[in-house]
Amino acid sequence: MGKGDDTRDRLLAIAEASVLAKGFGATSIEEIIAEAGITKSGFFYHFHDKNELARAMVKRYVETNDRLFDEIFGRARELSDDPLQAFLIGLKLLAETMSDIENGHPGCIIASVCYQERLFDRGVHDLTARSVRAWNARFRAYLEQIATVHPLREAVDMDDIADMLSCVVDGGIIMSRTLGDKRRVERQILAFRSFVKMLFSAPAQPDAIRPSVPAAG
Repeated sequence: MGKGDDTRDRLLAIAEASVLAKGFGATSIEEIIAEAGITKSGFFYHFHDKNELARAMVKRYVETNDRLFDEIFGRARELSDDPLQAFLIGLKLLAETMSDIENGHPGCIIASVCYQERLFDRGVHDLTARSVRAWNARFRAYLEQIATVHPLREAVDMDDIADMLSCVVDGGIIMSRTLGDKRRVERQILAFRSFVKMLFSAPAQPDAIRPSVPAAG
């Protein structure tokens, strides 16, 4: 990695910390420049404006999470050939990873963008939407693999269950920060793990799997 890449990564890290602490609107280019110790022209060499900075932050956040999921659930599949057991192991590893973050999880860049959506252009909105859909599709694929071996006990929509994991993690982050309890995310993931375990345990009800309803728009 060259010096330019190092500077870009440092700018993104500074911007991300500020956005998670006080929001995108309250984060100024001037304060990012001051903390990074570079000139304004140096900043604009890497990012033309705040929307380009936002896109880069979202991409960085998504790539970090993708690597985390690849590592955790890849390791889980190595530990068990059964898709249900592998997913349960993965959720346990994910919960442990969240609990090991010093001072708790700092927050979600995707959520920060959504909360201040009027500050961003269409490109940022489209990127965040694609990122969330990709994560949900990843979890949906895990669940479909499980369903080929372990029938569902209840008539539930697979997409809703896949969406639930993202909701559990992001909701847990919000609760942990609000209540000052850094282990809240860990416990919420473990509760979701118990739900999945019960959902796919025999005996199964007939016709339990319903086709997903296509999203509008």
